Amino acid sequence: MKHNNIGFALVSGLAGLIFGVGLVVSGMANPAKVIGFLDISVPWDPTLAFVMGGAIAVALPGFYWAKRLNKSLLGMPMNLPASTQIDRKLLMGAALFGAGWGIGGFCPGPAVVAAASLLPDGLIFIAAMLVGMFAFSVRTR
Repeated sequence: MKHNNIGFALVSGLAGLIFGVGLVVSGMANPAKVIGFLDISVPWDPTLAFVMGGAIAVALPGFYWAKRLNKSLLGMPMNLPASTQIDRKLLMGAALFGAGWGIGGFCPGPAVVAAASLLPDGLIFIAAMLVGMFAFSVRTR
């Protein structure tokens, strides 16, 4: 199925911009905020819990609606996860993601915002993430 590349790029860019602005406004592009939530050796900062709760509240109705659609509003096929099984691969991936998030204070979205701001920590995180993605792709070929 063909889709409108310009429309797709515009909607994707707008969604990314809104996401990035939300990260900056909420302070989640600042690794110290994330570490303040995850690290038990520093005073606890509950901001991340509120941001996650708000994100879930916004996303749940969208996912509920999306599960009933065969195509997106732009005519693209819906590619929602089919499996609901919690297995070893999912748990290991979640643990690795969480460990990286806790150590670096970044997950991919905020790291892109930080890298786009030319912050060294963001650039280093993105470089390490790309190396990890490449290593995974080589391993799974």
